[in-house]
Amino acid sequence: MSPHADLARALIEACAAEGVLIATAESCTGGLISAALTDIAGSSIVVDRGFVTYSNEAKAEMLGVPAATLAAHGAVSPETAKEMAAGALARSRATMTIAVTGIAGPGGGSDEKPVGLVWFGLAARGAEPVAVQRLFEARSRDHVRQQTVRAALELMLAKVTHP
Repeated sequence: MSPHADLARALIEACAAEGVLIATAESCTGGLISAALTDIAGSSIVVDRGFVTYSNEAKAEMLGVPAATLAAHGAVSPETAKEMAAGALARSRATMTIAVTGIAGPGGGSDEKPVGLVWFGLAARGAEPVAVQRLFEARSRDHVRQQTVRAALELMLAKVTHP
């Protein structure tokens, strides 16, 4: 069972109560958000699908993130996070999507984009996508990824319970 089981269960219950269908678009977490959700029995009521788009090519091919966005802003950016979320919304039956793109480490960081930096994209039918930034302590790759899962679940739960 996921270390985020209680949070995932609360999100599933809230989505079921509100008639929200969700999809994920994951880069740095590699499917961990979808796994946390689908660990919960009955999650199929609210989970439509998950996209794991680790490479820039996958972001472009599977989610429609424009090459120009990736070239101008990079994979780890608010622009890419919003495009990922919007692409997941357009390519699913979901009414709400979450996208994550970040630097889990231990390498790959820079002064501008340090290890632990994660951008979240949230999209919902009838609304403009939004981006949220988090900077997690770079204790380990697993720590950054697990904190990203927790934050993604919290952001979705907040969106469902306080639209």
